[in-house]
Amino acid sequence: MRLRMILAAALGAALAGCATTAPAGNASDDLILNRMLSGQSVLQGKELEEAMVAASAYPLGSRENPVRAAMPQGQRAYLGRLKCADGSAPAFTRSGNLGPGVYGNIVDNYRVTCVGADGQEKTVNVVMDMYHRGFVETRPVPGFTIEAP
Repeated sequence: MRLRMILAAALGAALAGCATTAPAGNASDDLILNRMLSGQSVLQGKELEEAMVAASAYPLGSRENPVRAAMPQGQRAYLGRLKCADGSAPAFTRSGNLGPGVYGNIVDNYRVTCVGADGQEKTVNVVMDMYHRGFVETRPVPGFTIEAP
């Protein structure tokens, strides 16, 4: 219950700061907050389907096409299934949220790092949207492979 109250406060503050950037014609702030707290996308139905088609024109994991996941556990599960070019698991850290994304939800940025055979680190940013309850992404972001869920 305490976590839910903290999430509500954080999401409320974030939504208050970005209300003018929310998609036109969307639900009230209370409905948006309730959807996000329950792990649902702000956009749903036909609106979500149209946004997903538009997003598919961009690389998966970009700001314009975030990796969809189910809450923080889904984000970590996705990142945990990614593999570097040599088959090793990358290191990853959440570097913060980026505000509202293409589906109307707050998106997170993760820094994902692989170490090459030459010892050089290569870090990429992977943008994720955790408000897609029940969804499990099976495609890798560019430059990686992924294990089956």
